[in-house]
Amino acid sequence: MANSSAIGFGLKPIRAYGNGYESMGLGEYPVNYSSDAIYFQDLVVQAATGYVTVGIAGTENILGSLNGVFFTDATTSKPTFANHLNASNTATDIKALVNDSPLQQYEIRSGNTGASAQADVGATADITYVAGDSSNFVSRCTLNDGTINVAVQQLKIIGVSRDPENDDLTSANVVWRVIINQSAFDDTSGV
Repeated sequence: MANSSAIGFGLKPIRAYGNGYESMGLGEYPVNYSSDAIYFQDLVVQAATGYVTVGIAGTENILGSLNGVFFTDATTSKPTFANHLNASNTATDIKALVNDSPLQQYEIRSGNTGASAQADVGATADITYVAGDSSNFVSRCTLNDGTINVAVQQLKIIGVSRDPENDDLTSANVVWRVIINQSAFDDTSGV
């Protein structure tokens, strides 16, 4: 059976390591005004500026995936929550709410247009960054199958999705279960 879609959805948090399904909450991180757009479930990275920004292919110091942002709207002066951040946002108090536990597991769709392999489990890969969908502001990032190997990269593949509509390795665009391999919390060097 073919997988249900070819459209990426970024990094969807599914559970933490271990036996429990507990939620560890969200971390709050400052975002610079007029930053790059960040979509729901995009990778979020710690930048050398002290602010967080969207993670693109090859970036390190990954905090997790964006759950939303909170800020005071510069036009209306009202507190605002959104599942994404527009690039033109001029608020000076933007906080990114990030699924940031180093124990977090995620699902991400493969960008592969052909079959994948069980042997890819245990390997690493980078993402392919695609700007999010402008109608619902969800990430369109996928796992870049062309980078799957054993080098140090953004994500480590730990298994295939347990969703029967997205676990067909013989079809294009399988959904992988991954962890963040280049976590800001596990890196021993600074930004």
